[in-house]
Amino acid sequence: MAIYNPKSLKAEEFINHEEILETLKYAEENKHNVKLINELLEKARPKKTADGHVCAGLSHREASVLLACDIPEIIDKMYKVAEEIKEAFYGNRIVMFAPLYLSNYCVNGCLYCPYHAKNKHIGRKKLTQEEVKAEVIALQDMGHKRLAIEAGEDPVNNPIEYILECINTIYNVHHKNGDIRRVNVNIAATTVENYRKLKEAGIGTYILFQETYHKKSYEELHPTGPKHDYDYHTEAMDRAMEGGIDDVGLGVLFGLDKYRYEFAGLLMHAEHLEAVHGVGPHTISVPRVKHADDIDPDVFDNSISDEMFTKIAACIRIAVPYTGMIISTRETEEVRKKMLQVGISQVSGASRTSVGGYTQEERPHDTEQFDVSDQRTLDEVVSWLMDTGHIPSFCTACYRAGRTGDRFMSLCKSGQILNCCTPNALMTLTEYLVDYASEDTRKKGYKMIEEELKKIPNDNVRKIAAEHIEAIKNSNQRDFRF
Repeated sequence: MAIYNPKSLKAEEFINHEEILETLKYAEENKHNVKLINELLEKARPKKTADGHVCAGLSHREASVLLACDIPEIIDKMYKVAEEIKEAFYGNRIVMFAPLYLSNYCVNGCLYCPYHAKNKHIGRKKLTQEEVKAEVIALQDMGHKRLAIEAGEDPVNNPIEYILECINTIYNVHHKNGDIRRVNVNIAATTVENYRKLKEAGIGTYILFQETYHKKSYEELHPTGPKHDYDYHTEAMDRAMEGGIDDVGLGVLFGLDKYRYEFAGLLMHAEHLEAVHGVGPHTISVPRVKHADDIDPDVFDNSISDEMFTKIAACIRIAVPYTGMIISTRETEEVRKKMLQVGISQVSGASRTSVGGYTQEERPHDTEQFDVSDQRTLDEVVSWLMDTGHIPSFCTACYRAGRTGDRFMSLCKSGQILNCCTPNALMTLTEYLVDYASEDTRKKGYKMIEEELKKIPNDNVRKIAAEHIEAIKNSNQRDFRF
């Protein structure tokens, strides 16, 4: 029997089945232990210091107790603590991004994904470099600065050389005032050598969803193809970090297995990265199984309600306070609004999950990876975020200034990251308003920027930010950053 060891590099030891079962048992036994739960919430609450905020976070076992608790007034308290933590570390900023699907060729047999190799009626498509360029221009014309590129696993059609060529193309498309300043990469688990190549290509975050941490379920859900190898997939983040990639993003596909098991496994993975590399996950994503071509989500009997989904997000925010939390357009406007209140810090906008979808006037559905629930334009999402009191941020400054990995985490954990993030958010929002926004959104945005500038505590930072904002408005100058 494998022994739980967060410092191990073996999947069965740092994501240990017996430890998860013991954790779930402990959580069930203590789910009504109000004294313990209140102590955990107090421990998790951000503490103000002379240098900013500090936050203890919680272990996978402690956080699992919170998730199991079903006392309404305690759950309300959890949401308040999650909101406090998000405000302390990220303020009211929400980072914007869009996915870019390069190819849906795939050799795997994943039962929940329409790209699986046995799906013979889905249209297969791989973008040429000219098509990549056209997609990027379409995204730049919306106002996007940050992309997450996606591709199926196919060593013939989508080798690492193709991915690298696409990254190079993306970074070299300069259209009007548009530039993609950060390319995050969501591709299959690969080798240390290939991760080094991705690092050299200038990627931002390497993202890989575990799908499910339950090994038996994982192997059943991935019956064929290289993704069937649970250990190789689960150990990918260690290889990525060995290859020099500072920032990695975790996630599970909620609905494939029991949510409490997945939650514990996800937090154990975060603890493992911290224990081995000194840096936890840069982001954690919370997708749910959705309908797609050849995929019926009702086949999977572990679906979770919107209420439980919100509670999971709040508990992740409490347990891993420093991580960026992502929710995509898989979810409806209503669900995304709830999630913003309990800790989400990144959202996609105007996403198209089909290969070549952005250059088409009408949203195509023939090559979609999943149905998009929130189909609003980027301008509508930006306007909505401001209506909810959030600053839409197109900032990529930390990545480009070398504030990645442990350098980012040390700033984030101490709360010092706020000293540059708010002015950077306001300056990139100004760029969006000047270059891309509708008149109504522009007016709303200028009013918000004026009010938010006043809240910057450092007089010199506030003065410089205001000067840069005026330069963006009144000249063709762009890309200021702290």
